[in-house]
Amino acid sequence: MVIAVGLLLLGGGAAVTLGLGRDEAPGADSVDAGFSRDMSRHHLQAVEIANLAFERTDDPEIGQMAFDISATQTNQAGRMQGWLSLWGIPPTGGETMAWMATDEHAGHDAAMGADGLMPGMATEEELAELRDSSGTAFDRRFLQLLIRHHQGGLEMAEAAADRAEEQAVRSLAGTIAETQTAETATMTKMLSARGAAPLPAP
Repeated sequence: MVIAVGLLLLGGGAAVTLGLGRDEAPGADSVDAGFSRDMSRHHLQAVEIANLAFERTDDPEIGQMAFDISATQTNQAGRMQGWLSLWGIPPTGGETMAWMATDEHAGHDAAMGADGLMPGMATEEELAELRDSSGTAFDRRFLQLLIRHHQGGLEMAEAAADRAEEQAVRSLAGTIAETQTAETATMTKMLSARGAAPLPAP
């Protein structure tokens, strides 16, 4: 957790020193701000799930994947929250996914779950089930939840990579899309090797 907090602060500091270039900051309802708010929230749940593996798994491959996801997404969330601070925009609030065009998510009202969660995010019941599991059962469920989590965030990343005004935001969104696509493929192979299949895609 100390490492995670340190990376979050480092990411925020990087955002401030980055410059971001434009004379006029993005508005609260912009693609840049909406993506930064929503994806940082999405990321932090993935970090929560990944950090559980540090306590529960005895599988070195699972542990390495969990470390990579926790470190990378904590840093990226810090950058996005740093941008929001730089723009004078609160890190929470606004209508979730409203910044996305209808054809990018088939209507954000439909994309949001009945419990208000963004696509791919685990419910409290699923997180509780993960915390209560151990051994191979934990490893399988960990991979299933993170595969679906990555799939759920992909459309947001692709939309921001295409439409954000700030080059730094477009660049980060593109990196997220590429990284999570590659990690999804790797985790799917890991899950198959452990005798299980992915959950239905969000």
